[in-house]
Amino acid sequence: MNHPRSVRGALPRHDDRRRSFPQVAPRDAPDGRFAATWWGNAWVEALEGAALDPARLARGKAYAGRGHVDAITVTPGRVVAYVHGSRTRPYRTEIRMRTLGDDGWERFLDEATARPDHIAALLDKDVPHALEAVTGLLPAPGDLVPDCSCPDDGYPCKHAAALCYQAARLLDEDPFVLFLMRGRGEQELLAELTRRNAARSAAETTAAAPPMPTVPARAALAATAAGLLPLPRPLALPARPGRPAVFPPDPEAPDPLALDLLASEAAVRAHAFLATGHDPVAALTPWQDAVRLAAAHPGSGLTASTRALYRDLAYALDRTPTDLARAVAAWRQGGSAGLAVLEEPWDPPAGPFDRARPALLAADLPAFRPWRNRLSTESLQLRLGRDGLWYGYESDAGREDWWPRGEPDPDPVGALTDLLGG
Repeated sequence: MNHPRSVRGALPRHDDRRRSFPQVAPRDAPDGRFAATWWGNAWVEALEGAALDPARLARGKAYAGRGHVDAITVTPGRVVAYVHGSRTRPYRTEIRMRTLGDDGWERFLDEATARPDHIAALLDKDVPHALEAVTGLLPAPGDLVPDCSCPDDGYPCKHAAALCYQAARLLDEDPFVLFLMRGRGEQELLAELTRRNAARSAAETTAAAPPMPTVPARAALAATAAGLLPLPRPLALPARPGRPAVFPPDPEAPDPLALDLLASEAAVRAHAFLATGHDPVAALTPWQDAVRLAAAHPGSGLTASTRALYRDLAYALDRTPTDLARAVAAWRQGGSAGLAVLEEPWDPPAGPFDRARPALLAADLPAFRPWRNRLSTESLQLRLGRDGLWYGYESDAGREDWWPRGEPDPDPVGALTDLLGG
């Protein structure tokens, strides 16, 4: 009886979602950095940022440098290897991480295929900062979960730290290892990028702009009885702003993510000015503009690139990254009006503010204490903006650490209902 694909000598089936890498040779890291790329170092920083014992990290780095980590196997959400310690028998060590969902991969693929230079960078084993910013590919502190068969209950133990450092070297060599950790294999991604790029190219060819009107140089330079020929009509305004070039990382150059962000911002502002004749950004203060820039950053959560952006913007304006993060939440809640609500208490006139407390009590909602334009409980707060909207805030009970939450609403009951989740 014949069994297809099971006969002796048949080729094994390729598994795009499982890759094994031979033991990485011992290598010194004289500068203390195991990784050479920005994404490899961001991977290490994610573990170091959540580590509870620097001494275990140091021993793990020494283990990795001496080649104590055996072959590494990578599957979606998991990195596994045997790590040699002080005992004869090695320990089974793994690092787990969350895989990206379908929405995250859609954002990644859309951003990658929107710019041919991004596809070229990926094929060249490079990761543009903008792709990480859109999808949060790299883990933040706390996203990596180490586990080891050794008796040490440290977080992480030295064996898990060693595995993390060696995994960073794999990421240096091939960023598609990072994509596999997040849930997609290399061939799967390349096939989808190829398909989308072909569809995009076909759409652009179909919708190609008509040829530009031209004037022969001889005619343009020839003198006529009426003088020079009139200038051609201005070019039509593009449907959308242009995209900047990819800025490769360089230790002697500014942060490429910041350059990309500023170049994209300049293109958007120029496009808006050409379309409307008005630049709404021109009247903003440096702090308001910094908050606006950070709020426009497409990252989801405080990824490595987002933390660097917040740090640099806050430092330039003598603020803390926490100040900026709070202000960004206010800007996303209500724009410049939301930022004003965060930073500027004021005394509202009698009327809507005075009617708010009875309305909340009538709706069986908590009793609030008034102070200027704010109504507060131990953990909830409503702030009346000068625009007539109520803005929700939350804090841990007993702490004056208020953060914007929910959508602004002209009705205080509606604002609080949204704050409470419906």
